[in-house]
Amino acid sequence: MTMAFLPERGVVEVTGADRVAFLQGLISNDVAAADGQAAVWAALLSPQGKWLADFLLVAEGEALLLDADRAQVPELVQRLSRFRLRSKVALRDASEEWHVHAAWGAAPEATGLVRRDPRHPEAGWRVLSPAPLSSDATAQDYDVHRLGLGLPDGSRDMDAEKSVLLEAGFDELHGVSWTKGCYMGQELTARTKYRGLVKRRLVPVRVEGPLPARGTPVTRGGTEVGEMRSGREGRGLALLRMEALRDGALDCGAARLIPEPPSWMTLPEGAADVPA
Repeated sequence: MTMAFLPERGVVEVTGADRVAFLQGLISNDVAAADGQAAVWAALLSPQGKWLADFLLVAEGEALLLDADRAQVPELVQRLSRFRLRSKVALRDASEEWHVHAAWGAAPEATGLVRRDPRHPEAGWRVLSPAPLSSDATAQDYDVHRLGLGLPDGSRDMDAEKSVLLEAGFDELHGVSWTKGCYMGQELTARTKYRGLVKRRLVPVRVEGPLPARGTPVTRGGTEVGEMRSGREGRGLALLRMEALRDGALDCGAARLIPEPPSWMTLPEGAADVPA
């Protein structure tokens, strides 16, 4: 088992009798599926269906804990509070009370709240504890692990009020419920799926050369086909047009990118076929 403390993650606490119903009408996944075994990955969308934030939701007693990008926690509390109205819920930033860890490999034997990461069988676990736990890896090590699996990391890989969930793998990575009923932004998400409107995907890439900065254009033959998102140690994620996956290496700054769509990613037939 490998464990890393993730200091850039924070926690939003949601309490009150209406906490499940309140979040159920706002986020992309089924809040009721959160239990003592697994977390639920979900996103908050704009009314137009664009990504605003995502988090791993953990149920604990009379509270729901949202493990989110720490930099986004104050805004996430503020955004959610706008919809509270008469609901019996309270929201607050609990980042000082919970420390977020990622564990992968063997199941962790740790104190605190241990929940399986639902996105991928090899993603591992999230562990929330009142104090930092003993770790044998760094947040950077976890970054390399999740990049290898093709897991997006919030605002490092998505753009607020621009990104569409299905571009970032929320369907295949179990971040959307198609059966729970209405939530904010559902219409665009459903239309994107059932009309096959996904034209770009966030794809793992192998980086040959210096790691490009986020936002660096990706080109082929001088034509822009996407842009770089997060990366580390020769691995990265890039938002690419579908046709960019068919013909091998791409240019990005001073580096070459080799798209490596993972086995979990559903692509149109022939989209990732590379000529011999």
